Amino acid sequence: MRDLTNDNVIQFNKNGMNYLQFRILNDLGIKHAYSLKSEGTDFSHTNRNLEIEKLSYKRLCDAVGLNSSNVAKPKQEHTDKVKRIDKVYLPEEVGEADGLITNKKDIVLATTNADCILYLLYDRKNRAIANVHSGWKGSYQRIVENAIEKMVNEFGTDSKDLIVCICPSIRKCCFEVGLDVKDMFYEKFSFLENINKFILNGFEENKFYIDTVGINNCLLVQKGIKKENIYDSGICSMCHDDMIHSYRSEGKEFKRATAIISL
Repeated sequence: MRDLTNDNVIQFNKNGMNYLQFRILNDLGIKHAYSLKSEGTDFSHTNRNLEIEKLSYKRLCDAVGLNSSNVAKPKQEHTDKVKRIDKVYLPEEVGEADGLITNKKDIVLATTNADCILYLLYDRKNRAIANVHSGWKGSYQRIVENAIEKMVNEFGTDSKDLIVCICPSIRKCCFEVGLDVKDMFYEKFSFLENINKFILNGFEENKFYIDTVGINNCLLVQKGIKKENIYDSGICSMCHDDMIHSYRSEGKEFKRATAIISL
């Protein structure tokens, strides 16, 4: 297995569980992880593999010193909804959401992906965290901004105090879309001066490549996040599909990875 360690993330293997951690969050004492492909794991929440999902979270939480009984995970539907979590709920109880925030110690916020962007946020001053799932639909709806606004309203967060970590996801090198999605993004984000840097012509007619990470980074900075506080794994899930779950590579039988974070 290749080592994905770089300036922002470190790869670990503990008892057969492969995962990444962000150096900055480790330095700040925030327990977290992003799961890589590991034998016998799948973080998909479906009727066919609930036991596998439960065991997968236990293995990952054990590896980083967290209690898997404290995992709070939403029913992700590619929305712009962000919910505050003050106690542990089952996914059905959390309900439909694609972002979670908390300032409670020991609660483990979890989201899953297979190409979509997962954001881990930490408010150093007010000791609060967020875990946000942002696929192209969530990026279009600007969910990560919603999460920041909710942290401001709920916890008194100041954007300049936020650390933002970007987990592996499909990148502009592989995120090919048709004319309909391209037009949606161009119209929505035409106010960005460098929009043409983030929406590129493809190699076939009416095919385009969109840099959703780049667009979101611009939005984060406009929201008051300091550029130096944005830590990107820089890893494309599709380019590294031997180690990272990718819907576009795996097709209908795809599995999911998870990101977890806890105070």
